[in-house]
Amino acid sequence: MTEWKFHRKSFEYDHVAPHVLTYSAWTGHREFAYDLVSFVKPQLIVELGTHWGASFFSFCEAVRDNDLSAKCYAVDTWVGDSHSGAYNEDVYQEVGQIAASLYPNVATLLQSTFDDALQHFEDGSIHLLHIDGFHEYEAVHHDYHTWLPKLADNGIVLFHDISVRLYGFGVWQLWDELIAQHPSFQFEHSSGLGVLFPKGDAAYSEIHPLISHQLLQMYAHPNQ
Repeated sequence: MTEWKFHRKSFEYDHVAPHVLTYSAWTGHREFAYDLVSFVKPQLIVELGTHWGASFFSFCEAVRDNDLSAKCYAVDTWVGDSHSGAYNEDVYQEVGQIAASLYPNVATLLQSTFDDALQHFEDGSIHLLHIDGFHEYEAVHHDYHTWLPKLADNGIVLFHDISVRLYGFGVWQLWDELIAQHPSFQFEHSSGLGVLFPKGDAAYSEIHPLISHQLLQMYAHPNQ
């Protein structure tokens, strides 16, 4: 069995654009995202909701560092919403510049609604899907079910904000429904991250035995 490696990673984009972390609630999951991609070696990664790119760049850096042939797509309108706040074209431009500079053969940005971006991906083609768009229940329920046909057999879906029960967030509600149906594990820190295996348990059966309680704690407190 392949060994799961925990990397105390120094991300290159931290040095290029340190303010990315200032605006991100995803900071505490970057090491896990890097290690997950390093272990699974997905061929196609799609992120729905990128904002400043903390999660997206972590996926891209794992692809680049491991010399994988994978491609990473970031789908976002880059105009914001009532949860993330409104922002202007400057965010999209800067994310694009970082992606082009550090991950030129890996990263592609699609400035689009999630629904409009569906046409760019074949059914069964996505190996890792990260959903982090508008966080109301109806919205994330729609995003999950419209993109599920695009997920490959034994593909993995990540949900951010599964621990947030304020401000009208409803990801936790969908998450509770899904984990009653499919294999999963989760992190509670940094607003929560759910890891779901909705199209077969082969990847879950390989990964879950390697993710011990101690390792979960290491991801929650990587500097200890």
